[in-house]
Amino acid sequence: MSHTNGLKGLVLSGGRGTRLRPLTHTAAKQLVPVANRPILFYVLDNLKAAGVSEVGMIICPETGQAVQNAVGDGKAWGLTVEYILQDQPLGLAHAVKIARPFLGQNPFIMYLGDNLIGSKISQFCAQFQASDGDAMILLKEVDTPSAFGIAEVDDNGHVKNLVEKPKSPKSNLALVGIYVFSHKIHAAIDRIKPSWRGELEITDAIQALLDDGSKVLSNRIDGWWLDTGKKDDLLTANRIVLDDWIQRTIEGQVDAESNVTGRVKLGKGSRVVRSRIRGPVVVGENVFIEDSFIGPFTSIGDGCRIHSSVLEHCVFLENATVKRVDRLEDSLVGKNSVVVKEIGAHQAYRLMIGDDSEVSL
Repeated sequence: MSHTNGLKGLVLSGGRGTRLRPLTHTAAKQLVPVANRPILFYVLDNLKAAGVSEVGMIICPETGQAVQNAVGDGKAWGLTVEYILQDQPLGLAHAVKIARPFLGQNPFIMYLGDNLIGSKISQFCAQFQASDGDAMILLKEVDTPSAFGIAEVDDNGHVKNLVEKPKSPKSNLALVGIYVFSHKIHAAIDRIKPSWRGELEITDAIQALLDDGSKVLSNRIDGWWLDTGKKDDLLTANRIVLDDWIQRTIEGQVDAESNVTGRVKLGKGSRVVRSRIRGPVVVGENVFIEDSFIGPFTSIGDGCRIHSSVLEHCVFLENATVKRVDRLEDSLVGKNSVVVKEIGAHQAYRLMIGDDSEVSL
């Protein structure tokens, strides 16, 4: 029996972002940019491409307004977005529970708003819609399975068992933060109890479906998957997205003494003076780069100022300033922040700096 109702989307964009502090003291982790676009925007792109038209967005009190300001009513994607407030971080299954008035009896795809995948999800959604399954999980082979929720599957891709962060994993297939459910998940959630973390775990709800004899399907994703919860994850995501998706587009001004090579996206109103840029690099709008070298896998947000510095494999949020830094690499610099090197010995630095900060080196 296939699913006849259209899929709705449920995007989880709450959470406190503790692993990305100090950056997320002032911003939602889902709005931290990868290649100068918030992670959440890529999630909405993927849902739209899969034929989803209605999205429920789970938000939390601390960052909910920032998410609403960024996404608005969803019309930029051709979506309608309804915001659903989760007062406390009580788990993924709790998020589904409070979204019931929005979801109704529709099947739906639940997507964690800080997860990036290199695959389109449309094929998985279509497969679920044509199936008699009550859940579908996406899986990816990982090197450290004890750090993830892990699935054991049979030769047909049917899920036999789920274990959260197992000490002795029987599989290396981790659950990606994207799930598809029929309405039966609601009754399963009603039967589970909070875990030792005090949360209603979605893995427990899927296990309850399995225990009931419901069919849980799985698919392995071939492309990359990144949970962008930590600085190094974010820099890796930035590198991969720049490598995969950036095309050369020069809309700003490059003077005769500068050299811009490779896949570089230079936004409107930006100026490059006596500098070298080697792609893949994305530079936002109204950025000023002077007497500097910008190396591969760097994203520079709108309004940044780079003077007499060497940067590589970095992410700069809007209106950041860097002056006289000999070498800055593998770094994440927040909005409106200033990094200045005083006169002294040449050194290379790796930094993670929150919004509205000033650092003298």
